[in-house]
Amino acid sequence: MQFYAHHGCFEQEQRVGTHFSVTLTFTYDATTAIESDSIEDAISYLDVYQLVQQEMQKSSHLIEHVAWRIKQAIKAAYPEMQSIHVKLCKLNPPLGGQVGNVYVEL
Repeated sequence: MQFYAHHGCFEQEQRVGTHFSVTLTFTYDATTAIESDSIEDAISYLDVYQLVQQEMQKSSHLIEHVAWRIKQAIKAAYPEMQSIHVKLCKLNPPLGGQVGNVYVEL
């Protein structure tokens, strides 16, 4: 997932923003969805995307905090998930050199 958001400790990051990517992996027992072929029995990745998008829109200083919020929001919405893994990358961070990205994984 790709987002433009305002996360960072520097004033310019908060004001101007930058690009981020979020990789989300989760597991759940999909047996019923597999057998029924119905979205009603599955976890909708559209709904999950919208949860991530909502959290990315809330400005934070640390990407660790944003990743934690994403994970908590998904846990609250989908308690049936057995595992959730979030990787949040800040693309081209302003570090004074050429750095493709920095990231946290929770």
